[in-house]
Amino acid sequence: MSNPGTQGKVRYAVVGGGWISQAAFMPGVGQTENSVMTALVTGDPRKADELAGRYGLKSYAYEDYENLLGSGEIDAVYIATPNFLHRQFVLPALKAGIHVLLEKPAEAGEAAAREIFEATKASRAKLMVAYRLHHEPGTLEMIERVRAREFGDPRLFTSTFSQKVDPSNHRARNGFWAGPVADMGPYPLNAVRNLFGAEPIEVSAVGVKTPGLGFDFHDSVTVTLRFPEERLATFTVSYSVPGSERFQLIGSEGEIEASPCFGFGPGTAITYRTTRGEQQEERRQAVLDQFAGETAYFSDCILNDRQPEADAEEGWLDVRVIAAVERALESGQSQRLEPYDRSKRPGRDQARQYPQGEVPSFIDAEPPTG
Repeated sequence: MSNPGTQGKVRYAVVGGGWISQAAFMPGVGQTENSVMTALVTGDPRKADELAGRYGLKSYAYEDYENLLGSGEIDAVYIATPNFLHRQFVLPALKAGIHVLLEKPAEAGEAAAREIFEATKASRAKLMVAYRLHHEPGTLEMIERVRAREFGDPRLFTSTFSQKVDPSNHRARNGFWAGPVADMGPYPLNAVRNLFGAEPIEVSAVGVKTPGLGFDFHDSVTVTLRFPEERLATFTVSYSVPGSERFQLIGSEGEIEASPCFGFGPGTAITYRTTRGEQQEERRQAVLDQFAGETAYFSDCILNDRQPEADAEEGWLDVRVIAAVERALESGQSQRLEPYDRSKRPGRDQARQYPQGEVPSFIDAEPPTG
């Protein structure tokens, strides 16, 4: 297994130079004290030249990935390729003892996500799925307050998360696993799983295709989840209406309503309001670089030989629900899930705070709304 260089920083290769890498991960790394980028893997000649040059990175073509893994130049990879390509970059890295920070969802299908989960058990390397909100102080504060039963027994959860995606965007042309459920669904899904501290046991879904938009999947989907102890959650995700993000959790003695709750970037501060009897309160977090925070946390785990909380099991648990949503949409029938207990949950000790930096200009990258 690779050891960090003499500077005490984890050396990352960025695999995939698309929008999320350029807009968020790459500028975020420079804000940390324990992480540095040393390589870029891309199939775009301009990115291999200009983007690698911007950050002083050595560039590799995708076909040279195996050589990079054995080069001794990196300790970890950040994988931000299309979801259905995750496995082909994760498995060789784990086999080579290279740590993996993997964008969510973990893969485009439950079997592939499970394969990644199993591969981590056989590797000396660590893998963390990039749930940036697991390191955002306000999100962690909400989870811990619900866990402490400040709002009584958590019973109901509802959420809406939408954005207007241009039908010409690459996300509009690759079926269900490029659509809003796989792309945006992990946010409300992961939120409720950790707020409830439980895994769903039944999944139902209804989807629509907005006339005139031309998506090759349901562009708006409402999902209903049943949890143990007869708790219910619903969330709606959409590619066809203007951006909105919020969730509400209602317990037996009070409620939380959060908005913004899933987003990131300049001007976006996670904010939530609570009601308990006659008492109402609002808490607004600082605008933080969430990608710097998640990277710093993962590098801490590598440098101190600790297992990250948001591991491959966490990634698989979200993907198995997304796969059940796909089956529910295809069949029109609710889908049962085997009961499952997860021992790890996010805690406040995972919080990291780095100021939000400027978003650089993009090189051959397509924002979701572009």
